[in-house]
Amino acid sequence: MTAGGWSSGGRHDGDFVPPDGSPFALCLTHDVDRPYKRAVHSLYYALAERSLEHLRGSDPRCNPYWQFDEIASIERARGVRSAFYFLDEPHVRRKGARALASPRAWIEQAGRYDVTDPAVADVVRRLDADGWEVGLHGSLAAAGDPRRLAEEKSALEGVLGDEVIGCRQHRLRLDAPDTWVDQRGVGFRYDTTLGSGTETGFRHGYGPIRPFDDEFVVFPLTVMEQALPDPGRKPDAAWEVCRKLLAEAAANGAVMTVLWHPRCFSEPDFPGYRDLYERLLDEALSMGAWVGPPGDLYEYQRREPTVPAP
Repeated sequence: MTAGGWSSGGRHDGDFVPPDGSPFALCLTHDVDRPYKRAVHSLYYALAERSLEHLRGSDPRCNPYWQFDEIASIERARGVRSAFYFLDEPHVRRKGARALASPRAWIEQAGRYDVTDPAVADVVRRLDADGWEVGLHGSLAAAGDPRRLAEEKSALEGVLGDEVIGCRQHRLRLDAPDTWVDQRGVGFRYDTTLGSGTETGFRHGYGPIRPFDDEFVVFPLTVMEQALPDPGRKPDAAWEVCRKLLAEAAANGAVMTVLWHPRCFSEPDFPGYRDLYERLLDEALSMGAWVGPPGDLYEYQRREPTVPAP
């Protein structure tokens, strides 16, 4: 089944209690899809969104999608941390004839990166050293291929020098529960794939899910930034969606998981998204929420197991 059609055969943690007496938990995540902006990306987004703003920053001497320090600065100023999921994707030539004939595959190839590249490896290690979580963004090639998934996990752990416990599949590619079987089998302890790139909300309940009634946990995705009204054109509408989700989370003692891609912090390319993220964090903190990466919440859950829902 796809993510949107999954029906739980496991246990929802209906008695989940947010850490530290907080009214709800806000998990912050970033999928590192394309940290390099190329000319083809400028043209692609300019045509897709009919906006010449994306043509800025296409000079190869600059790289507006490399937003790691900016994101860290935003979160550090508020005393919070997040999770970055890094993608270890094979070259398009290794994806078969179908991919070779796909323009989208070649557009994505233009921004592909290697987790062992010195610049990327340095970011991975610095984030980890400063308290951010590093997880895996399982590639499309790894979907349904546990051997490939294990290789990607091992490669990232080799760079990190430590265990990687969490993941999210690229493009939210999920065949549940088979994907979770694969993830658990290669050593992951939690997944954040279950959700939608076009819809927002608590579509899979308010608490974590234990699909196998053991220590493997699923944190459903509540909102991806691209599912919101464009905050550059409709800032009030975008904020209203976020405000209502925060209020719903607080009313239900929920886990609210959000995804902001690093490239969306480039204000000239994606106006309004950075400001909206900052406002979301500020509002959640003012409401007394626990805010942090899913890995930290997982460890809390492991120390303080919830009572099975009746």
